[in-house]
Amino acid sequence: MLAVNTKAIDFTLPDENGNPISLSSFKGKKVVLYFYPKDNTPGCTKQACAFKNAYDDFKKLDVAVIGISKDTSKSHLNFKNKYDLPFILLSDVDHKVIEAYDVWKEKKLYGKTYMGIMRSTYVIDEEGMIIKTFEKASPENNAKEILEYLQN
Repeated sequence: MLAVNTKAIDFTLPDENGNPISLSSFKGKKVVLYFYPKDNTPGCTKQACAFKNAYDDFKKLDVAVIGISKDTSKSHLNFKNKYDLPFILLSDVDHKVIEAYDVWKEKKLYGKTYMGIMRSTYVIDEEGMIIKTFEKASPENNAKEILEYLQN
């Protein structure tokens, strides 16, 4: 993962509606940037719903929540609508941003090795600096751990 106290890499990706969103457009507010493997899978749904349930707390702290996976914008829109997710989902189908943020890793499942997204989260400050990382983030606890960090 990228190191704490380094500048977050700026990017522009399409959101669930196909609109281009740039990280730099959030300058002046903290951003939770979470990378997840796939829409509508059990762990990713659990994580997204945990962020949804904590979303009012993030809003009170003036923190933007952004999820990124290699799913299409259309897949993101369906996922967002199905679970009434209140935050932005960005599509990185060619995984350029995913790789730039060093979360494209070798994974193993049922003895098979493949490349995929390691569930990871970055907390970025108002100036675009990475202030906290959560490597191998827990689907159930990630949102809560981030809130605890931000509130201390």
